[in-house]
Amino acid sequence: MEQHSSELATFAGGCFWCMVSPFEELPGIHKIVSGYTGGHTENPTYEEVCSETTGHVEAVQITFDPAIFPYKKLVELFWQQIDPTDTGGQFHDRGSSYQTAIFYHSEEQREIAEASKAELGQSGRFDKPIFTPILPAKPFYEAEEHHQNYHRKNPAHYKRYSKGSGRVDFIERNWSGNVDKDGLKERLTPLQYEVTQNSATEPAFHNEFWDHHGDGIYVDIVSGEPLFSSTDKYDSGCGWPSFTRPLRDHNVKEKTDLSHFMIRTEVRSREGDSHLGHLFNDGPAEAGGMRYCINSAALRFVPKEDLQKEGYGEYAVLFQ
Repeated sequence: MEQHSSELATFAGGCFWCMVSPFEELPGIHKIVSGYTGGHTENPTYEEVCSETTGHVEAVQITFDPAIFPYKKLVELFWQQIDPTDTGGQFHDRGSSYQTAIFYHSEEQREIAEASKAELGQSGRFDKPIFTPILPAKPFYEAEEHHQNYHRKNPAHYKRYSKGSGRVDFIERNWSGNVDKDGLKERLTPLQYEVTQNSATEPAFHNEFWDHHGDGIYVDIVSGEPLFSSTDKYDSGCGWPSFTRPLRDHNVKEKTDLSHFMIRTEVRSREGDSHLGHLFNDGPAEAGGMRYCINSAALRFVPKEDLQKEGYGEYAVLFQ
């Protein structure tokens, strides 16, 4: 697709507070709005939607460039935020206003969504049938301002809510760490396996990427999920690859690490659940002050000229 243009994607995934951060840092995403759609009441309020009398569901509407981030990938990411088998809401939020749905804006989007839903159903990932309906888009009403980017305005409450609702645990149980350990032993080197699966640490200054300067991205050696960019890599002097930030916050998760009589923050990949390294607050101040100290053995480098053919074409924009 030569001409860059904008399209809309509309997803209902339960509470809209939790449906912004998974998408906001993706390349090609221009805007994400939380709101209400699918019902019959014009310009509804949050209270009216929660009363279950408007026919609306909570949803997010995403303005994106399909030439950079295809709709198919948006749909795939949407599935990974929800329980698509739940017919009565999402997690602890019950009621029709919290039901899931994909609202398509074109025949092409409908076909992509239907095919993706069928593929998910045939994958055997879930024991129950996939419920999430695929519906034509209807008028979308923007939610009140305090609901927009709620995860940024109220990070502490958002974190407690997303965890307490059961969403985080469900995602980790169903979408993270589903790897064949025996198969990994065959395709990974002993060091790669020990680092990613048993939280080992490779030698400083004697690893593949500590002094690597190529342009491209670094992906999880286990799952292939994109983790870091060379544009955020710097020489910290520690002997391991160091980055000021991940490609997307959503693709990494942090855990408290009490090993070796220390209190540290461990960094793991979300999908592969691979041990990556640790996070420290001694990074460059001008870049946010954080240092992601990562094991080379947990990474695979994809050079910028290979991004398209390896399925990471949306990240080519970082090197233009």
